Amino acid sequence: MRAVVIVFPGSNCDRDVQVALTHAAGRPPAMVWHGETELPPADLIVLPGGFSYGDYLRAGAMAAHSPVMRAVKEKADAGVRVLGICNGFQMLTEAGLLPGALLRNGSLRFVSRQVALRVERTDTDFTAHYQRGQVVRIPVAHMDGNYFADADTLARLEDNRQVAFRYVPDPDGGAGVSLAGGPANPNGALADIAGIVNQTGTVLGLMPHPERAAEPAHGTTDGKPMFASLVDALAPA
Repeated sequence: MRAVVIVFPGSNCDRDVQVALTHAAGRPPAMVWHGETELPPADLIVLPGGFSYGDYLRAGAMAAHSPVMRAVKEKADAGVRVLGICNGFQMLTEAGLLPGALLRNGSLRFVSRQVALRVERTDTDFTAHYQRGQVVRIPVAHMDGNYFADADTLARLEDNRQVAFRYVPDPDGGAGVSLAGGPANPNGALADIAGIVNQTGTVLGLMPHPERAAEPAHGTTDGKPMFASLVDALAPA
C-alpha cells in the first residue's frame, strides 16, 4: 500500500500516523509538505491531527486552502482513499470533501480522553476489520469536534449510511462523564457523530485518533484494525 501523509505547519500527529502506517504496511508512507502542488502515486492520503496554522481563522480552514489540497481533491475525485483525523476531519469539511462542519466543543473546553465509539459501517476500506455494532475505545484530543450539519444534510447522512462511528456510553464506564452532550458524547456533536464517510465510502473523517490506539503501550489497540483494513483493501495482490 502506497500511503502519503500531508504535513502542515502545526501538525503534531503526522509522526504518529507515520509509525502506525509503517507497522501496518511494512513500508513508511511518503511525508509531503503542504506547500507541494503534486503528490506521488498513492493508494491512501492521510490528513493528520494537530493545529494547522494554529487554528487561526477557523480550525482547518486555512489548511484547506494549502497548495497541496488541490492535488488531494483531484486524487479523492479519482477514488484514492483519503483519511482525515481530527484536524484532518476539519480540513475535509472545510475543503468540501465531506459535508457539515466541526464547531467549538459544547463545553468550550479542550477535551482529551478515551471515548467509546460504536462502529456503524464495516463495508468500507477503513472499517472492514471491525464488526458492525462493535464498541471500541479510541482517544480524542480536540477543542473543535462538535459535528454540525443542517437537518437536510443530517437526514441524507442517515439515509445514505454515511455515519461510520458514533459516540456511545462505555459499557465498562471507562469513558467518564462529558461536560457537553451527555455521558458519552465529548463535544456535543449532533446525532453523536464521531466520523463520517462520503457517499462512495472512499473518504473518511473522524475526530478520534486511531493512530493513538495502535499499540499495547497506548492502553488500547482498537485503532489498529483501521490500518489493517486499509492495508488489506489497498495492498497489491
